[in-house]
Amino acid sequence: MPHSRIGLLLALVLVQSGCASLPNGKPDSRDRFERFNRSVYRFNDAADRAVIKPMARGYVKAVPAPVRRGIGNFLNNLSYPRTIINDVLQGKLRDGARDTGRLVVNTVAGLGFFDPATRMGLEANDEDFGQTLGKWGVPSGPYLMLPLLGPSTIRDTAGLVPDDYTTVRHYIDDDYVRWGLIVLNGLDARAGLLDTEGVLDETYDRYAFVRNSWLQRREYQVRDGDVPADDLLDPEAEAAPAP
Repeated sequence: MPHSRIGLLLALVLVQSGCASLPNGKPDSRDRFERFNRSVYRFNDAADRAVIKPMARGYVKAVPAPVRRGIGNFLNNLSYPRTIINDVLQGKLRDGARDTGRLVVNTVAGLGFFDPATRMGLEANDEDFGQTLGKWGVPSGPYLMLPLLGPSTIRDTAGLVPDDYTTVRHYIDDDYVRWGLIVLNGLDARAGLLDTEGVLDETYDRYAFVRNSWLQRREYQVRDGDVPADDLLDPEAEAAPAP
């Protein structure tokens, strides 16, 4: 997306945040920019309802499931060098070797569209620079809702740039192809969430539910699942009033 369009989106969100209201209740210390974040969330939700969700539904309807799986495998293959690099940066050399083997097998034997590596026992990992920074003690910083990109934190937002540079997609010279892959990746990801929307529809505060769920999941990823059970429960979320 051209920089001028990104600036326009941010300006629109900032204007909206000036008149945004916060729900009654105790503020979440992790969400220092809640007024701004809620405005971005509303913007994202409106864009999703108007454009992104209908496109995702059309994609699911028009493209058979086996073809969508192949497309998902291809897109994942393009970004998998990021996982390997962050395996190494986190000192997970064994995982790095296994993930390198997975990438080679799926590229050569799977032609990029199939996943024979999983059948061989080479399960996929998911590592990125945000997780690497967290691994070495960099605090997450405040929660941040990004226009169109969704939930993040200050730390994870800083990791987006090196994340992009460690994907094959970044080095494609043709702008139309590169942006086409970016759009297709977002469409494929959104299509995968269509079956989970019922949970959001039943929540009292959709924004808070997304925030709490995302932060818990992110902490689980950064700590490789070594999270005390108590840390996975949010007392504030538990105390939220029922609809």
